Amino acid sequence: MGLFKKHGNWYIDYYLHGRRKREMIGPNKRQAELVLQKRKVQIAENKFLDVRRYERIKFKTMADTYLESYSRPNKRSSARDANSIKNLSVFFEGRYLHDITSLDIEQYKIHRSRKVTNATVNREIACLKHIFTKAIEWGKIDKNPGAKVKLLRERNVRVRYLEEEEIEGLCKACPEHLKPIVIVALNTG
Repeated sequence: MGLFKKHGNWYIDYYLHGRRKREMIGPNKRQAELVLQKRKVQIAENKFLDVRRYERIKFKTMADTYLESYSRPNKRSSARDANSIKNLSVFFEGRYLHDITSLDIEQYKIHRSRKVTNATVNREIACLKHIFTKAIEWGKIDKNPGAKVKLLRERNVRVRYLEEEEIEGLCKACPEHLKPIVIVALNTG
């Protein structure tokens, strides 16, 4: 913690929860000293700028709580959530809930999309977002890092060909003047 002068202004330098903070105070050195002392007291009393101390909840713990307290009692898709949580827990293993950022979620999307389809990744991201939503609702954290994370584009295209019986049924149902057109369409795809 300290004071320094730069370009005619006094700055204070201190650490809060392991992160370095700097503030420009102004041209008055005495005022900078007073503000620095005030910050020291606020940090000691844990009242610095209304910074909330987060509960140190591991992601796995919150995910299990979500599964037991919300998903299983309220959702028919709880088995899907359990599978999503299993995959998410591997990636976020050992991480605290308040330390997970939007960038981490984006990296999970990239990592996971190499192994499974975009639709699967989207279901897992949706589950993760809802875990954070419930954590906010239950007072565990303040913000949802997944709120602005966009889902991947899905290609829900299914290629289907007619079976032999369906082709025969179609040809029988066609009037005589349409049969040549339908046969050409079937043979050319």
